[in-house]
Amino acid sequence: MSVSERYQLIQDELIQICERVKRNPDDIQIIAVTKYVSNETAQEAINAGVQHLGENRLEGFLEKYESIGQAANLHFIGTLQSRKVKDLIDYVDSIHSLDRKSLAKEINKRASREVSCFVQVNTSDEESKHGIKPEEVVPFIESLANYPNVKVVGLMTMAPLTEDEQYIRQCFRNLREVRDVVQRHQFPYAPCDQLSMGMSNDYQIAIEEGATHIRIGSKLVGKEV
Repeated sequence: MSVSERYQLIQDELIQICERVKRNPDDIQIIAVTKYVSNETAQEAINAGVQHLGENRLEGFLEKYESIGQAANLHFIGTLQSRKVKDLIDYVDSIHSLDRKSLAKEINKRASREVSCFVQVNTSDEESKHGIKPEEVVPFIESLANYPNVKVVGLMTMAPLTEDEQYIRQCFRNLREVRDVVQRHQFPYAPCDQLSMGMSNDYQIAIEEGATHIRIGSKLVGKEV
């Protein structure tokens, strides 16, 4: 099956889910995670209509940018070391892994514009997962008030790899509830109206629970390496 065919199937499924839960499909962005595929396959996704690509390593991010330029929005979705911010800050559309003040400080220092950032939250309480604890989110965002180049557009989480759908759903629901708490504070630099959650194995649940950005790799572009 081609990337174009997979993309159409995912779009059709997204529309069906949105009809069921009374959401607008236009409110959800599909991010094709291209870390395991070639530049050619990434271009195939763009040709199919994909507007957003996600990379979790700096090397892969820069390689994709060099290949596709501004043909798609590039999202950095992996753990980002502060010392590497300077290498991607001019090219990134959104950073989905803001999880510490030192990183925010570096983004603010290196950026020449306002950068859209998602605060990464560990909603599953797994030690192996990155992200701050749900109860730390509001104090963390409060601490970013003096970083004008850091715009907190939303929250991000990764659900555990499990077949327990209720556990997955609760992780996504927890993120949405934290988002709602943040919004009540009405931080001018943190509209926080977006939720980056859901991957190839659980994006359907994420859509039902309010995701605005779903990060799909193997089910959309496959896996080549």
